[in-house]
Amino acid sequence: MTETESNIQAEAAAEEKKSAIPAHELARLTDDIISALKTVYDPEIPADIYELGLVYRIDIEDDRTVKIDMTLTAPGCPVAGEMPGWVENAVGAVEGVSGVDVKMVFDPPWTPDRMSEEAQVAVGWY
Repeated sequence: MTETESNIQAEAAAEEKKSAIPAHELARLTDDIISALKTVYDPEIPADIYELGLVYRIDIEDDRTVKIDMTLTAPGCPVAGEMPGWVENAVGAVEGVSGVDVKMVFDPPWTPDRMSEEAQVAVGWY
């Protein structure tokens, strides 16, 4: 499990304790949101943004709005203007999600050590 996966699962567990959304529904939403994120690929790297470690935070609000903090492999990435829309469309299609707010962050900067083993294999680094 990558650091990102561990952080997202810990945040989801903490959210379950105080969420108005029933725990089983919150777990389903979390799984479905992660699955949706795994359909969005960085066009320059043959791996999805979740496995690359580009997703820093996922918050599911009580009104089912999903707030995502994510980054890019580099601030000057050619798809910087398009990537948030791709993420918004993918997550917005998840059943039960009422809206999506994607925020691009560059602190901390992305580094290859955020990649999962799956992503490392995909790019030939493992």
